[in-house]
Amino acid sequence: MCLLPGFVDAHTHPVWAGDRVHEFAMKLAGATYMEVHKAGGGIHFTVEHTRKASEEELFESLKKRLWSMIHSGTTLVECKSGYGLDAETEIKMLSVIERARKEIPIDISCTFCGAHAVPKGKTSEEAKNDVINNQLVQIKNLMQQGKLHVDNIDVFCEQGVFNVSQSQEILEAGQKCGLEINFHADELHPLNGAEMGAELGALAMSHLEEISEAGMEAMSKSGSVGVILPTTAYILRLKPPNVQRMIEIGMAVALGSDFNPNAYCMSMPLVMHLACVNLHMSLPQALVASTLNAAKALGKSDTHGSLSPGKVANMVLIEAPRWEHLIYQMGCHNDLIRYVIVHGEVILQKGN
Repeated sequence: MCLLPGFVDAHTHPVWAGDRVHEFAMKLAGATYMEVHKAGGGIHFTVEHTRKASEEELFESLKKRLWSMIHSGTTLVECKSGYGLDAETEIKMLSVIERARKEIPIDISCTFCGAHAVPKGKTSEEAKNDVINNQLVQIKNLMQQGKLHVDNIDVFCEQGVFNVSQSQEILEAGQKCGLEINFHADELHPLNGAEMGAELGALAMSHLEEISEAGMEAMSKSGSVGVILPTTAYILRLKPPNVQRMIEIGMAVALGSDFNPNAYCMSMPLVMHLACVNLHMSLPQALVASTLNAAKALGKSDTHGSLSPGKVANMVLIEAPRWEHLIYQMGCHNDLIRYVIVHGEVILQKGN
């Protein structure tokens, strides 16, 4: 058997109602992410259903998803809001994450992502102002009262959503509230979002399919972690990010599942497999990106991400003679994982 650090999923959107299985056929037929988005699908479809869902309904679905992640060996996960796009629903989502932090044996880093899209009927400028002057203000008050614990601020910095200038304003506003910057950058278009994030001292930036050479250099110098999401590039048939160049230039690279209604995957072993095959990462690179570097992307590498004295005892025990089997045996991780341990306690034990 082999003992590994518990996996760290550095980017997920796990709180929502309204799956988008009906859009999968559209994507297979060639529709782009933004074409689906403009047709009223995508994020807006999920927003409509999430707004209608009760807090209890959202919690029950989140609970099942987090346990699915635990079954796949994830012991620390980043959880975003972002399917509310108004103060009431965003706070409802953050409250569900707060409850999960207390009731489910998995470590959580919470991210406010009220700027995930521009709500219907609003301009991007109006949406930006609502996030800064309304949503963030209410969330900050709840944090000060001890009712919410939010770690990071996120924005979808993208053409047709929030431009670089608007994104910077949102991120700086979050920074002033004590939140770490951890956002979507340079996914579909090369907007130089990575350069902007590096200048702000961002903890991490995700996607980066369209990052420039200058953006990589800026992130390397700033220490910002690049969170790569192989499932998204795979499902949307995007040009994969040049991960080997990122590593060569000195960037810290992490991995995340990007679990959401568009990329329905909760398995870090499968993410590692895709990273190795499609992004040309080595097996050790994929493991580090799913443990220590992913913990760094969440500001938790001092306590999580490796088996070291003084760190949290989050571990996965697999039934295999070599740890590489977990990546090599594509889709078979549930057969290999025997124990999942969080804070020194066995929270999952699977029989033969």
